[in-house]
Amino acid sequence: MPMTAQAKALLTLCAGTALTASLIATSAHASQELASSKACLACHAVDKKLVGPAFKDVAAKYKGDKGAGAKLSESILKGSTGKWGPIPMPANNVSPAEASTLAKWVLSL
Repeated sequence: MPMTAQAKALLTLCAGTALTASLIATSAHASQELASSKACLACHAVDKKLVGPAFKDVAAKYKGDKGAGAKLSESILKGSTGKWGPIPMPANNVSPAEASTLAKWVLSL
């Protein structure tokens, strides 16, 4: 029995949605692995404060800020002080591309 155009469109939409969900999940997992490999998790956790703020708290603070990705990338690359209390965050040994990936991941939480 041949598929109708409507059935083909629905099948294409479902396949695209599944692929997108898979890519997002893979990206999130890869970014957490990057955070772990760059020692981010020595001071931060996803959902609780350690030495630095929880990544989810960072995401909440910057929610709606269109420049958040750039600001966070800059802090990751160069370090920061006074944004979350008296303990400074040191500069991290990451490339600009890695800093951007980490910032996007944190903001997605």
